[in-house]
Amino acid sequence: MKQERNKLVEAYPHQIKKLVAAIVADYRRWSTASFEANGYDTDRLDIKIEEFEAAIEVSEGSKYIRIDTESSVWGFINKGNDKFKVGDILKAAGYRGPALNKARGNIFESYSVAWTGPHYIAGYSAGGQRAPEGFTGLNRGGSIIIKASS
Repeated sequence: MKQERNKLVEAYPHQIKKLVAAIVADYRRWSTASFEANGYDTDRLDIKIEEFEAAIEVSEGSKYIRIDTESSVWGFINKGNDKFKVGDILKAAGYRGPALNKARGNIFESYSVAWTGPHYIAGYSAGGQRAPEGFTGLNRGGSIIIKASS
């Protein structure tokens, strides 16, 4: 088990970059729709997205990797809590730690996230379908599923 965990930890840099890219992509999708819906001048849109991306910080602790966006904690990635699988995406309970009820996905598998944080347990993160095709209720934002690497 420990050897397997060490092998997975080596893959973190690629998977973390992929996660950050998904967060930024969702922010871009949401910002573009928001700017267009409100009639804002889109000249500033790219600058706003660049500022958001530049503000993302990834910090590593003994059990978790914390991801911060601007002035809040986006969520945590498990690396040392035996209650979860290595790479599990955890919602933030506060600034210092994650919610320990259930994982919201895993960076080594397919998952779905929003720029505001990991998705809640229902829907994609639970392995189900968030909404039937054409239904806009629960999936208004149109977040994409991040596929696991082969």
